[in-house]
Amino acid sequence: MTTTRRAMKETLSRGAGAAGVAAVVLWAIAPAAISAQVRMTVPPQSEPVALQGATIHTVTSGVIENGTILLEDGLITAIGTDVDIPAGTRVVDATGKHIYPGLIDAFSTVGIAEIGAVGVSNDVNELGDFNPNVRADVAVNAESRHIGTTRSAGVLTTLTTPGGGLVSGMSSALALEGWSWEEMSMQSAAALNVNWPNPNPRRFRGFGGFGFGPQREDPPSYEEQVEQLKDFFAEARAYRDAVAAGAEVRSDSRYAAMIPVIDGVLPVVVAADGAAQINDAITWAQEEDLRIVIRGGRDAIHVADRLVAEDIPVILTSTMAAPGRAYEGYDGTYSMPARLHEAGVRFAISGGSGSLYSNRLPFEAGVAVAFGLPEEEALKAVTINPAQFLGLDDRIGSLEPGKQATFLITTGTPLDMTSDIEQAYIQGRELDMMDIQKYFFEKYMEKVRQMMRRTIM
Repeated sequence: MTTTRRAMKETLSRGAGAAGVAAVVLWAIAPAAISAQVRMTVPPQSEPVALQGATIHTVTSGVIENGTILLEDGLITAIGTDVDIPAGTRVVDATGKHIYPGLIDAFSTVGIAEIGAVGVSNDVNELGDFNPNVRADVAVNAESRHIGTTRSAGVLTTLTTPGGGLVSGMSSALALEGWSWEEMSMQSAAALNVNWPNPNPRRFRGFGGFGFGPQREDPPSYEEQVEQLKDFFAEARAYRDAVAAGAEVRSDSRYAAMIPVIDGVLPVVVAADGAAQINDAITWAQEEDLRIVIRGGRDAIHVADRLVAEDIPVILTSTMAAPGRAYEGYDGTYSMPARLHEAGVRFAISGGSGSLYSNRLPFEAGVAVAFGLPEEEALKAVTINPAQFLGLDDRIGSLEPGKQATFLITTGTPLDMTSDIEQAYIQGRELDMMDIQKYFFEKYMEKVRQMMRRTIM
């Protein structure tokens, strides 16, 4: 019997779970096959599980001390201090630990962007200005290394979002566990994304302006782009009405994808930072009778009264950025969540305006706490708030019976970098918590140990 098979047999005979088997397999094949995420996908929940003795942070119904949470078939079936545990339930002692809902990143490219400098590993932007029929989940690489590192940070659900053009396409809600994009996809079309035009674009004409080199045409003006956007929505509305009336129309996947948006079933997430952009986007959405969410919101505090009056939520794309204007205080971005909360604006916090920062999400929220946002509000901004804004709160965002068993077991608040996320569950699956960063840590710690042994000898 080979060493690898013997190790696997011993692991299985001890009753180790998927994570234990995965560790043995990893040891056996490393480093030759460490080309993906360095984790083992685990099967769906097959037996009832009860976690006992933890402090349970439900988000919507307070904190339960010394509580029990019961999971069956991927759902939470009971939660509290006096839970009846069915026969045959596997009981997990979580005494002294904390249980939180899995964090949600409302603006992410996890799964569709891998290495920034390698173009073929990125599938974020599509050609053309109007792509409402694009769905991010069909392009997701389920073997992405970023899935493991994102989960290790406590982020268990992402709204993976395409980019480019005026209408980028549909964000897809992904549960970060599964063999394929089909298995990971919670909601293929969760929100339509619109990039609101910039009223003050920088226009570059290349070297032609100096009398040499090729001339480049200026892009459409702000007014022209807004008019294009209005025309496209008008065409989509006409298509919907014609289909509803039974008229013979040529099938168009772009307009068909717009129907649930125009009907108000799906929200429209509008990327807008400046006060003028936000105001114009709100006016446009009201004229179109759309459910709108502002994403970015750099100047949201300057239009807070209108956001509150119209009950329009905001997804902040960074709290850890430097000020963008010379007259702004150093803490302008850090304190934005606290100021929006004080003003009564509903908001979520995402993992950053860059491509692959979902693993920074808890620290984006943590910075907001350090600069005045109450911790319970910061926790809502990365759990129940994005779930509500994007129509996912019937499944995730808080710990309640009937919702998916997607949560974290921690030593403290996940918004504090001194806390450890010891285990996570997605839809009742006990995850293998290995990731590429942990693997490299162990690999090079072993190098140090070997060097120390040689020095001693």
